[in-house]
Amino acid sequence: MPRYFLLICCVLVSLTATAGVVKGRVIDPQGAALAFANVAVRTTTTSTATNEQGNYQLRLPAGQYELVFQYVGYKPRIESVRVAGGDTVTVLDVTLTPDNYKLREVVVRSTDRDPAYAIIQQAQQWRRYHRREVATFRARAYIKTLARFLEVPGKILGLVKVGPDFKPGIFYLSESVSDMTFRQPNVIQERMISSRVSGDTKGISFNRAGRGAGLNFYDNVLKSGFSERGFVSPIADGAMLFYKYELEGTTQQGGVTVHKIRVTPRRRTDPVFSSGHIYIVEGTWRIHSISLNLDKNAQLDYVDSFHIEQLFAPAPGPSDVWVIQSQKITVGFTAFGFKGNGYLTAVLSNYKVTPTYPNRPAPTVAPPVTANEPADAPITRETAADIRRQKPKLAGLNREVRRQTKLAERDTAGMSIGKLKRGEVMLVEKGVNERDSSYWDSVRPIPLTEEEQKDYKVKDSTEVVRNSRPYQDSLDRVRNKLQPTSLLLGGYSYSNTFRKRQWYVAPVFNILNYNTVEGTVIHPEFTFTQRTDDRRFYSITPALRYGFSNELFSPSLSATWQYQPAKLARVSFRAGRFIENFDPNTQLTPFINSYYTLLENRNYAKLYRRDGAQLSYQTEAVNGLTVQGTLSYYDRRQLYNSSIDLWVDQEGRAFTSNQPVNEELPTTSFNRNQSLAFELTASFRPGQRYISRPDGKYNLGSKSPTFTGTWRQGVGGLVGSDARYTLLEVGIRQSIGMGLLGTSTYRVAAGGFVGTPQLSFMDFRHFSGNRTYLAADFSQFQLLDYYRYSTSHNFLEAHYNHHFNGFFLNKIPLLRRLKWQEVASLNYLTTREAGHYVEVGVGLEHVFKVLRIDFYTGLQSGQRVGTGLRVGIGF
Repeated sequence: MPRYFLLICCVLVSLTATAGVVKGRVIDPQGAALAFANVAVRTTTTSTATNEQGNYQLRLPAGQYELVFQYVGYKPRIESVRVAGGDTVTVLDVTLTPDNYKLREVVVRSTDRDPAYAIIQQAQQWRRYHRREVATFRARAYIKTLARFLEVPGKILGLVKVGPDFKPGIFYLSESVSDMTFRQPNVIQERMISSRVSGDTKGISFNRAGRGAGLNFYDNVLKSGFSERGFVSPIADGAMLFYKYELEGTTQQGGVTVHKIRVTPRRRTDPVFSSGHIYIVEGTWRIHSISLNLDKNAQLDYVDSFHIEQLFAPAPGPSDVWVIQSQKITVGFTAFGFKGNGYLTAVLSNYKVTPTYPNRPAPTVAPPVTANEPADAPITRETAADIRRQKPKLAGLNREVRRQTKLAERDTAGMSIGKLKRGEVMLVEKGVNERDSSYWDSVRPIPLTEEEQKDYKVKDSTEVVRNSRPYQDSLDRVRNKLQPTSLLLGGYSYSNTFRKRQWYVAPVFNILNYNTVEGTVIHPEFTFTQRTDDRRFYSITPALRYGFSNELFSPSLSATWQYQPAKLARVSFRAGRFIENFDPNTQLTPFINSYYTLLENRNYAKLYRRDGAQLSYQTEAVNGLTVQGTLSYYDRRQLYNSSIDLWVDQEGRAFTSNQPVNEELPTTSFNRNQSLAFELTASFRPGQRYISRPDGKYNLGSKSPTFTGTWRQGVGGLVGSDARYTLLEVGIRQSIGMGLLGTSTYRVAAGGFVGTPQLSFMDFRHFSGNRTYLAADFSQFQLLDYYRYSTSHNFLEAHYNHHFNGFFLNKIPLLRRLKWQEVASLNYLTTREAGHYVEVGVGLEHVFKVLRIDFYTGLQSGQRVGTGLRVGIGF
């Protein structure tokens, strides 16, 4: 009997110790669901949010709790609830009412502005502090992403047929749970604990809490992710030049006074949020919550609307700092005939915070004392000068941030999420996608909607069928139908999805072309690619080239094997007969050269023949350092014009010979020769950030520039090689964000040949020029002759492009609707023969969404040497 009694007691204790579930629905007074309302457990770090239908759920150990229900613009509500043990369910529905933001009577002078301006000015003065008040923190992040099609076109742009995979309804649904840490100035690291993708048991979500770091309203400029433009925060240092503010009222929430301020742009053309509210806490002047919109005036790419909500709350512990509790982003999109919408919601909980300051800094001048005044007594507005005198004392803030950050880094027990490597911002380990539905039911803080439940159920239950060979073959039969427009523009692909195989045929413009050396050229290329689930692949490309005029048959074979996805290590091989341009990086594509030869009597391409092979190896030796080595041996022969056919005869214009004209050489003709050469290139990008996933490494870039180095060596005397030279080259390139002014990119390279080189013209250092109005690459020279200043001596070249992202044109009402964006460029070259050569260009990009049009002026030693218009792809 005592044994049974003890067993019963143990069972009762275990039942009371196990967690119970509190769930319910949050609605407004009219019964409408409040989607993504925040639900937090008072005095703890546990919180969740409602789903699109207003439903919530919380799994809590047995006990008595107070739940705080919050929604932007609504009055918070606190409800007590007792959670029983034994996996019981307690239902608690809550109705939130719109907050009654009252305006106090104000003593008005003729020079006074709306009281909102004084509040915003205070928030601006404290912005720098609030941006850095948390030295480090650790938190648990739950993210759910959903995207659905509302309309699907039959063809994209009326040309490319849409595949059978695209249907109205949810096309992407994923959830993820991660542990994350943050430390100043903006270092975020994450370890994904679990992931689920609807209909793909092997899939891993691309959700990342660190991606939301670009939406910090304490920054001056924010990036939405859907536009190249940055958008001014309502509390940025110069925000009053861009926004108008209106105080709609004030209320008490959780013992603090919160001001509701309507935000509207002064000019629709400015890079600002188009409408919404920002809520500021009185006294501390921090953000309580935000609800802001971007619309078509924001020049968003392929997105019609963008709405963001953020809710902040005090961090756990005695410190006077607040942290973000939840964030919701909703978008509506229209692109290429597709229409749809989607959302991303994130809930952060289980915070552990290290504040930067032990105590909040005092203002330089204390604000006026109003403690003894009645709550509804008239107030006198402070002047801008009065508020400036209350600016906080932030001396030593940077030093304190560094000190507290170092202290927190030593607290490995409290802040560590496991050892991540330098530059590794996220680690996704194997097995994160192996959790079953019962696990997700226990950890999911936001319950699924009926639509989401159905999507999981249907896609998960049919995944085996959808991944089966008969089903994939049936889809392939539709996908693989030959479309003439596809073959003409982008080539044709034939896929075997089940076996992860693909056959690709190059477009007609690559297969069929014309030049004066070979005449009409037929150059079919077929690429076979075999892939695996972990980003390994190999591809084989046989090519058959035949020139009808010179009757030259040129077969070749290329192959690539990527055998290590983590380091992107790959081996490449080429062998056969190749008809090459003397400049291997020329902008003169076969299509452009064919057009100018047949219609303009300009045979710009200068070609030679080489027979042989080369072997290349590339790997990322360490994070940020990519190394590639190439060994080649070729037998090289000169080619001559054999055809003068054309479609349009331009009077007084004749074809030139196939010998390039170069300032260093009296003649560029050469006798048959052999070349044994190897080339070693390296590029290093300090501070490169990356994500580690089971299927490989994904680089995210860095704010630092990329440094490059090249050593190309012609080895004479071996296997009959006639080339003997050494080319050394170093370079640097970078893209720099400049806030509202846009983005700058630059690239600089310098180098030269060592000693007295023995080489042919194709071994020279070439500079990619352009003599046509069609630009294949706007980061290269646009007026420079293709071969005139190629050199076997020292050189320096530099290229600079600045993309203004509509900074000027968006201010012009008629032009802003076109969404054109301004661009300026500068190209520079100096060699022994070229002297100082400069190109200056201005232009427009995003013309008809895909084109870029630039006008260039060329200067050589201070004298203008030409002008020209260039058209190319620019979006």
